[in-house]
Amino acid sequence: MKRAYLLPNLFTSASLFCGVLALISVFKGNLTSAYWLILLGVVLDSLDGKIARLTKTQSVFGLNYDSLSDLVVFGVAPAMLTFTFLTSQGVKENIAAGVVSLYVVCGALRLARFNVMALRRPRYTFVGLPIPAAAGVLIVTFSVFQRLNPVFTVKLFPLVVVAMAYLMVSRVSYPSAKNIHLDPAEIVLLVMSGMLVFLVLRPFKELLIFAGFWSYVTFGVVQHIVSFATGLRRVGEETEEEKIEEESKT
Repeated sequence: MKRAYLLPNLFTSASLFCGVLALISVFKGNLTSAYWLILLGVVLDSLDGKIARLTKTQSVFGLNYDSLSDLVVFGVAPAMLTFTFLTSQGVKENIAAGVVSLYVVCGALRLARFNVMALRRPRYTFVGLPIPAAAGVLIVTFSVFQRLNPVFTVKLFPLVVVAMAYLMVSRVSYPSAKNIHLDPAEIVLLVMSGMLVFLVLRPFKELLIFAGFWSYVTFGVVQHIVSFATGLRRVGEETEEEKIEEESKT
């Protein structure tokens, strides 16, 4: 493997490392550490693709390695955190196991579908909620719900897990960062500005993270509803999906 190709894969490996540490934290009962490790994994995962595009080192190997990493970091790790949290709040183990298993399976299907579609042609929108965003929603919702009334948490949180599972395998369209073209100087400026805003609003950091993930999820759903209500059809998305479904039957 050429040295240039190692850089994005190092970020993918770092994200995977965060996922493994998050699982260990869950097993030790330290859910807060797992929460921050998964969030760090989201940041690292968002960087590996950008670095690959900037250095023109995108590859099929990197695509598949990233998906395998994502299944651990954003599939299994959030599922185990959610299972531990739900059972600690009084949810029956079989119900908790069922909803988190559904989440992991849908996440795996989402990643497999993404890989097939990415190999066909470059895509600048996501069909279905990306698994990092789904994981982000789960863990920030966990962060908020652990401070609320247990009865409220037990009734609502399993529904959130099922909703994220459904959105991942749905045909709801979500914007991709591939549409944003920035040079290295602009990326550095954007990161520094983001860090400055985060430091100023640090007392509200968890609320900001919560609002960010849920805004992204809500945007896709609202856009999808408006699109169908006005009789519009997203060009290419359903057609591509139908082709994949037909090929899977043969």
